Amino acid sequence: MASSNANLPRYVPNQSPSKSPLPLLSSQTSSILKMQSPLPTSNELGYGRQRGSFRGSSSCAGADGVLLTWDDLWVTVPSSGNGISSTNNGRALIQDLNGYAQPSEILAIMGPSGSGKSTLLDALAGRLASNTRQSGSIKVNGRKQTLAFGTSAYVTQDDTLTATLTVKESVYYSAMIQLPESMTRAEKKERAETTIREMGLREAMNTRIGGWSGKGLNGGEKRRVSICIEILRRPKLLFLDEPTSGPDGAASYHVMMRILKLSQQCGMTVIASIHQPSSEVFALFHNLCLLSSGRTIYFGLASAAYEFFTLNGFPCPTMRNPSDHYLRTINKDFDKLSFIEDEDSEQGFAGNKISTTEEAIQILVESYKSSQFFQQVKHCVSEISNKEGHVLVKGSQACFLTQASVLTRRSFVNMYRDLGYYWLGLGIYISICFCIGMIFHDIGHNFDSIQARGLMLMFVASLLTLMSIGGFPSFVEDMEIFGRERLNGHYGVAATNFPKSCDSTEPNIFLYREKFG
Repeated sequence: MASSNANLPRYVPNQSPSKSPLPLLSSQTSSILKMQSPLPTSNELGYGRQRGSFRGSSSCAGADGVLLTWDDLWVTVPSSGNGISSTNNGRALIQDLNGYAQPSEILAIMGPSGSGKSTLLDALAGRLASNTRQSGSIKVNGRKQTLAFGTSAYVTQDDTLTATLTVKESVYYSAMIQLPESMTRAEKKERAETTIREMGLREAMNTRIGGWSGKGLNGGEKRRVSICIEILRRPKLLFLDEPTSGPDGAASYHVMMRILKLSQQCGMTVIASIHQPSSEVFALFHNLCLLSSGRTIYFGLASAAYEFFTLNGFPCPTMRNPSDHYLRTINKDFDKLSFIEDEDSEQGFAGNKISTTEEAIQILVESYKSSQFFQQVKHCVSEISNKEGHVLVKGSQACFLTQASVLTRRSFVNMYRDLGYYWLGLGIYISICFCIGMIFHDIGHNFDSIQARGLMLMFVASLLTLMSIGGFPSFVEDMEIFGRERLNGHYGVAATNFPKSCDSTEPNIFLYREKFG
């Protein structure tokens, strides 16, 4: 272990014996090595980087890298009056965060549940809820600018997919919508099928997504389909919210390996919140941002986190996954953790007593704030922010007519296969037409027939209003899909209005035609 960590940056916590329960380190252990600057030069930016060294070329023509920085970032919500993080301005979800993400690298955001991983992703992607308040600086290539279509994509925790479509149809329709008109239909189809194969979904290509109406893919396969849809466009900035939560260990490794290769080929900047990765997946990460209760425990090279925890008195036991150890150390959902007791070699140095998790978190937070890691991060953020790079330009996509036609086709396929939404409703409408026709058949043309026709119109209007409630489940599902695709820039509001108008008016047209035609 010592030989493998010989080149890692070392850090000694700046603590006095009266303030720290940790044992004093020897002079040899306390030597600090100068860390190599992780910043790219102006000539290297955009060509990709792998484990600290930049590639000389990129397989994606014209791909410009995206450098994302955040400085003194706070996100608060209205306070309920409880909690240690509550202030007069609200309850802090994340506090005083600093960091950066670079092209061709994967930044892993880790922490226990409720530590602020998803909140940080939402803040960086500009998708915070309306009741939150954000302060601090977020810059893209040294500029304060919004993320336009084609430059970013966000894979959320919820896999909002059309349940009646197959894997091939879901990815193919999305490719037809997202990819530009300069690509032919055959090229778009090839891109979709290649992406499906790379995500290990070849066997499930013709399997329906599935949902409440019927069984289909499992959770891991649905997550891979969601990732497929968002990497079709090869975005310059990719946000992944717990991409390894659904797939099994082997699938998670292959998915993250594919994303790593794609980021290096196209100069993509990848930021992923990871719940609990395996040791193989953890080894793929370049940088690590470790959070607890919205505070930074560590930010730096993922491989150097082992050294940081060891020198602060919380070494990773032999044969244990480092990520499991880090999360166990800073998870305060349970009362106490016995980190080090007596001379337990599996837990660390001798002499430390049982410590609560809150104390361990406080030690790590204070140690990080006074460490070389923190100073290096502040230096990198300042250097990137002071050098304004290129402005992100909105990417090209399919034209409005193509988007409208593809969305209409997808909507009709969904209606045709959804028995509860379309066919059952159509049968009910036909039955009602016969009933109304029998009741009001041959009512004549005298004065009393005017009142009968008025009653019929009121009955039909009330019936159509009540029958529309049956479409709420499908409407909610469609709105969730529309919200995800619109936020990721797949298409606009106008493109989806036409297909929705068509499939919504067809049953009503049939009903009126039967009665008045």
